[in-house]
Amino acid sequence: MVQKMDDDDEEDIPVPINNDLERRIADAFEVFDHAGNKTVDIREIGTILRGLGCCPTEAEVQEITVRVENTEAPGSVHLSKFLPYVSQVITEHRYEPASPESLLEAFRVLDPEEHGFLTKEYISTLMTQDGEPFNQDELDEMLEIAIDPQTQTIPYEYYINQLMHEPTGEDNIYNVADRVESEKPPPPPPPRRMSDYLKATEDLV
Repeated sequence: MVQKMDDDDEEDIPVPINNDLERRIADAFEVFDHAGNKTVDIREIGTILRGLGCCPTEAEVQEITVRVENTEAPGSVHLSKFLPYVSQVITEHRYEPASPESLLEAFRVLDPEEHGFLTKEYISTLMTQDGEPFNQDELDEMLEIAIDPQTQTIPYEYYINQLMHEPTGEDNIYNVADRVESEKPPPPPPPRRMSDYLKATEDLV
């Protein structure tokens, strides 16, 4: 028989913080831990990840949710499951933001005649009907930044410059992950088998 954990049991689960990457993840998590019991609402997962500098799609957020949701208390996530999973995700550079160069290339694909801009109507159709569609609020927020009020078009190189703010150094969570990974000691050599010793002896004869 499985005994359901109460909140005190969950709060007592030790969650060691081993490096700077885990500290950054835990700090972002704790912003939404309103009860102070190392638990957040499952609906905050996407917000926490994007606050860390990751850019998962909604489908990817759902995939993460399935991996980290507390089976004993559905609808919540405990730091003990969230921390190791997200640390591994970031170390593998998953959900990393697109670079300005790749965004520019994508816009140029949508502008084969090389006008240097897209129309409001065209981008609205793309954003709400293709791929993972934006909702109206998301579309309005994007257009507010992207639209040139004089031409009512989207001059995409200017938009990318307005949009992109690439964090540098350790402001970038992926750089922190790379440093932490580089500081790990090398794994010990595998133990030698007796046959290895015998072969080495034979080579000396």
